[in-house]
Amino acid sequence: MILRDPVHGLVAFESEEADVVVRLLETREVQRLRRIRQLGLTSLAFPGAEHTRFSHALGAAHVMQLLVARLRHIDVDLPFWQRVTSDRAREAIAAAMLHDLGHGPFSHLFEQALPRAQRHEKWTTRILLDPSSEVHGVLAAEAPGLPRRVADLVEGRHELPYLANAVSGLFDVDRCDYLLRDARATGVTYGDYDLPWLLRSLRFDVTSDDPDHAPGLAVDGMKGITAIESFLLARLFMFQQVYFHKSTRAAETMIRLIIRRAVDLVAAGAKLPVHIAAVDAAAGGGEPTLDQYLELDDQALLVAIHAWEEAKDPVLADLSRRLRARSLFKTIELGDVETDIPAERAHAIARELATTRGLDPDAYVALDHATDTPFPGNSALKVIFPDGRSRDLADVSFLLGRLKGQPLVRTRLIFAAELRDDLRRALAS
Repeated sequence: MILRDPVHGLVAFESEEADVVVRLLETREVQRLRRIRQLGLTSLAFPGAEHTRFSHALGAAHVMQLLVARLRHIDVDLPFWQRVTSDRAREAIAAAMLHDLGHGPFSHLFEQALPRAQRHEKWTTRILLDPSSEVHGVLAAEAPGLPRRVADLVEGRHELPYLANAVSGLFDVDRCDYLLRDARATGVTYGDYDLPWLLRSLRFDVTSDDPDHAPGLAVDGMKGITAIESFLLARLFMFQQVYFHKSTRAAETMIRLIIRRAVDLVAAGAKLPVHIAAVDAAAGGGEPTLDQYLELDDQALLVAIHAWEEAKDPVLADLSRRLRARSLFKTIELGDVETDIPAERAHAIARELATTRGLDPDAYVALDHATDTPFPGNSALKVIFPDGRSRDLADVSFLLGRLKGQPLVRTRLIFAAELRDDLRRALAS
């Protein structure tokens, strides 16, 4: 199978190891990813961000093929039991393809909105291991233990740690693809980096004295430092410019408030114009069944929100109308950016103001705390020099040394637009 991809060009899955991708594409669980946008509501701020988890899954599987090819090129000095065999390559390609299988509507948003919701990684594992899923059937037909091995890889476990880190780690195929794909879709060139050169610079770190110790991955100390710096800085810049964008965060907050309002109403016995089985399950104190969860996608949720514009509850109806009309809540950034008032105090002021204006503070005011650590500093990826010395990235790179362990934090008040002027005056006084 050959595809044209806007990021990677021609993408081919023609090897025996990659045949599993072709069969996985036919499953309902993978096809569902066509109906889940990669960046959720980011298209409200960046109109081109309409790409899906489906295209990203194919991109990640393609990058894994490139990585496997590179690993095989450099593994000549490894014992055979530490090399990427055909079976291991198939596991890795399948894991790359399926790593986002459990995502709910609008990316990470839905799992944050439902009370007691499982994270999407748990849903991915559940889908992979449930005998009723079509994905499980395809994998099990390849080899009986393949669903479990793919699930382990997605969760960052494998007998070869370097292969587990390639699926879930600081430098993994997920990030390799989504940075390039998200940058292209949004038009934010800060997310671009040199993937071919970075792959070309990879080496095995065989400095351990234990012959049975599986080697880790490293970048060439002469060629790879700039490439890995560019990769990590690209991720930092994409969080600054795209993932933490104020309009995106405002829209995501509105969706969360809408879903929580719907859950509360159903729990109180209200009848909504359209019911979502997963929401009803949450309202009853349970969790969705696998079939109920797989019925969730962006389109299903948007149809429900459209119907909720006619709900008897005026708050749910109002929030739903605002979102559909892109009448987004406004934001004030805290932490000495727009005001130095402590976040909890600013939140209390906003809630009090909403109450005086006749607005439910639980529905029209929120405190949004977004954080990410672009370079935690505990990476298994090392730098290796021609004399065989292996060193940590942060010890070799001035930039990464400064970035190591530094969180990127954005704390904002998010609130109904009609509160903006009064709220700014209240915070300034």
